[in-house]
Amino acid sequence: MATCSDLPADAKKLEGKVALITGGASGIGECTAKLFCRHGAKVVVADVQDELGTAVCSGLGPAASFIHCDVTSEDDVSAAVDHAVAKFGRLDIMFNNAGITGAACHNILQCEKSDFERVVGVNLVGPFLGTKHAARVMIPARKGSIITTSSLAGVIGAAAAHAYTCSKHAVVGLTKNAAAELGQFGVRVNCVSPAAAATPLAMRYVGLEGEAFDMAMTAVANLKGVSLGTEDVADAVLYLASDDSKYVSGHNLVLDGGCSVAYPSFNLFKREESL
Repeated sequence: MATCSDLPADAKKLEGKVALITGGASGIGECTAKLFCRHGAKVVVADVQDELGTAVCSGLGPAASFIHCDVTSEDDVSAAVDHAVAKFGRLDIMFNNAGITGAACHNILQCEKSDFERVVGVNLVGPFLGTKHAARVMIPARKGSIITTSSLAGVIGAAAAHAYTCSKHAVVGLTKNAAAELGQFGVRVNCVSPAAAATPLAMRYVGLEGEAFDMAMTAVANLKGVSLGTEDVADAVLYLASDDSKYVSGHNLVLDGGCSVAYPSFNLFKREESL
């Protein structure tokens, strides 16, 4: 069980800050909520998974609060922001993390319009609403950090289905546009683009679990000998949320082990195992 006091006070990077995390009931969001709490933050977990979200907050104690939130509903997102301010007095960090993969359809002739719109609704409209309503309370405070989960699929093509890829590319554009506008108010806007980590969402999409999932990701990875975990993504989000990144805005922090910089068909630097 996570606790909020397992780091010395001088090591806590978010002491006194308040964070709202959408999709915070599982996967990357849950891991980040626990990490933020350990670093001294008060955390609001916003999710449609009521039981899981309540359980996460129960484990974190009085430093955490759960609110039901469908990120495609502006009323829900606005209410989540208001809840954070009412519960903890302020909002310093907005982590737009909620997302879905949609159907694993890689043939555009077979892709359903309804699935495309559903994925874009959660993955893009959700962060737009989160950014909008976080800015509503951060602009008067003249400070804040807004972070959104994009994806490796937001950097390259052919890494996921059309709906997911389009939504994540658009998140990077939203990040840059919002950073350009909100910087004048002292509000930083960034995103993270991880390759696939072993989250429930990613494993369902790929159709593999546990060791089989890890082996598949290792096979396609450029950087060998390490794998990406949810804690690695949470650490990157912590960096963007904390004062360690006080002069970083409009940035897409890619966590892909170099995958997006290597064109796999060339293999110019491939060496024989015997070497």
